[in-house]
Amino acid sequence: MDASSSSSSGQSSYSYEDYRETADWLLAHSKKRPKVAIICGSGLGGLADLLEDRTVFKYKDIPRFPTSTVQGHAGQLVFGKLQGCECVCMQGRFHFYEGYNIHTVTYPVRVFFLLGVETVIVTNAAGGLNGSYSVGDIMLIKDHINMPGFAGQNPLCGHNDDRFGVRFPCMSDAYDRELRALAKQTAEEQGCGSFLQEGVYCMLAGPTYETIAECRALQMLGADAVGMSTVPEVVVARHCGLRVLGLSLITNKAVMDYESRERANHQEVLKTTEHRARDLQRLVSHLVTKL
Repeated sequence: MDASSSSSSGQSSYSYEDYRETADWLLAHSKKRPKVAIICGSGLGGLADLLEDRTVFKYKDIPRFPTSTVQGHAGQLVFGKLQGCECVCMQGRFHFYEGYNIHTVTYPVRVFFLLGVETVIVTNAAGGLNGSYSVGDIMLIKDHINMPGFAGQNPLCGHNDDRFGVRFPCMSDAYDRELRALAKQTAEEQGCGSFLQEGVYCMLAGPTYETIAECRALQMLGADAVGMSTVPEVVVARHCGLRVLGLSLITNKAVMDYESRERANHQEVLKTTEHRARDLQRLVSHLVTKL
């Protein structure tokens, strides 16, 4: 069964051998042995363009790999060197709202683990819930609220394979403290410190943007930013023992007022991303040299 035909509600349709098949195919078709994987959010695929000595695979050509269907997600896996550091970059990720089950959304992360990756950097476009955030800020994720997980959509549901990780993994340290400190230091060095925030990311399933009541509720729960991705990949990465750094680009401010004329839309998200993407790319590319 390929990724696109997975049921949206069933248990994982993947075995260890499926992940191994994909990883072995990539290892056979590339001489690169990346230690860092970068997952690019909406409009942030330009990070992959910075890689040198590149080997590019279309998702559709990789055995068992899902394919991306969202504007702003190119749909290719890029191996190469970022400032001399061997990386693999996902130009486009998979989302639960595309109709994939939660196991398919996270399929690449276990493949990265089998490739020998040790650190995952996840980026996303997010709506700002924290009143002190401005559009264009970069938020360093220190923690998350997994709303689909509350509703039983956790990528670790189903059979646990001990070759990936333990049955009950800890999530209180999901976002690596040392990597966050390194990111702050790098941001100061690169002149990004003035728009770097640190906060809690909340994932909703999407694809609708949030209602005003939902935004107010999430704010009360302690969320600083809200989006439709990242958390499932982080859960699986931590299950595999990988270090995680998460970065949210605040592309719009969540609407909190019933009198407001503001409306969230995807074109606005992509436009803001374009404006700030270079800063985020500079931050990530200098950060990987310190890993």
